[in-house]
Amino acid sequence: MKVLFGIYQWIIAIPILVVVTILTALLTILFSMLGMSRRGGYYPAHFWAKLWCILLFVRVEVKGRENIDKNTSYVFVANHQGAYDIFLIYGYLNHNFKWMMKKSLEKIPFVGFACKISKHIMVDRNSASGIQESMAQAKEILKDGMSLVIFPEGSRTPDGKMKKFKRGAFALATEFGLPIVPLTINGSFSVMTKGSFCINPGKITLTIHAPLSLTEGENEKERTELLMAKSYEAIKSALSE
Repeated sequence: MKVLFGIYQWIIAIPILVVVTILTALLTILFSMLGMSRRGGYYPAHFWAKLWCILLFVRVEVKGRENIDKNTSYVFVANHQGAYDIFLIYGYLNHNFKWMMKKSLEKIPFVGFACKISKHIMVDRNSASGIQESMAQAKEILKDGMSLVIFPEGSRTPDGKMKKFKRGAFALATEFGLPIVPLTINGSFSVMTKGSFCINPGKITLTIHAPLSLTEGENEKERTELLMAKSYEAIKSALSE
């Protein structure tokens, strides 16, 4: 059965998905050039992401969708188990947003330019000025009423275990008074691990936790630290052992 799926994956599914990926990127670029980056940067990719799950037999369960309002801006923070986290959030969160992503992803043909022109935020981690510029972009996005999705671990886990969070997402949420929504991703590590090109059919669960909005704490730094700690615990609480 595994051999048959491997043949299907590489001979049928992946070629179809590569073509769909290019078409999705071109649609996103077109919409963005027409001044429609708000919707054009989300809806084509929303359906593209679902197709990556459907064609490769990745089942998705979403819990807690009632915790968020589609008309409210949030800073979403999620653990980062694997490449399929992108498809899971794009396809099944059902909330318009912009990504905060690594600048190196700009190099992906078609996709990189589509992300850039549709105003997703590219972070240059190797440069202090680059990080400051990215944070300034994020502030503009949040001022415009858009939501943001960030992986506060910074990169995919190499062993399936959640790593320490970086504070950038929480500082932004504190500064703008926006609620943080923790997202727990379960099962993505088994579907496609870091460094692997093989996709294993399976199930991924997305748990949307209740928004966190803290006013306690003597100063902004303290509130940010509390928000980060509470988000970490919320995400961890829904993770499988």
